[in-house]
Amino acid sequence: MDRKILLKKYPNRRLYNTDTSSYVTLSRVAELIREGCHVEVVDAKTNEDVTAFILTQIVLEQAKKSNSVLPVSLLHLIIQFGETDLSDFFDNYLELTLHSYLRYKKNMDEQFKNYLELGMDFSRMAQKSMKGFPFFRSFSDPSSDENES
Repeated sequence: MDRKILLKKYPNRRLYNTDTSSYVTLSRVAELIREGCHVEVVDAKTNEDVTAFILTQIVLEQAKKSNSVLPVSLLHLIIQFGETDLSDFFDNYLELTLHSYLRYKKNMDEQFKNYLELGMDFSRMAQKSMKGFPFFRSFSDPSSDENES
């Protein structure tokens, strides 16, 4: 995340972007995060960090639109054990697990793209090589049968 953006949350639930000196919506905050910005939100009166609350609101808004962000079974576990057993997991491992997964996915996507490009090169090389063998010449050049007669 490149840029850090400070937002102030006012009692009327409005969010003020200190970088642009303008009010922003939750959907705009989500866009900023998708663009790679790191958002920090503080309460304008108390200066308390309310970032987690605002980010949770964004996730809940997205869940309303798609009717699912997390599986229901996981939500049950979070409610059932969230304040005790799972809080340590969320604090220490969930973020690392997601980062690892995203790195793995990115690497696999790049690897797959490389294999596709390599496969295309192999196809061209194979066609060139096969033309050199008389048996395969008829497959690559249909007019070669006529020339051999």
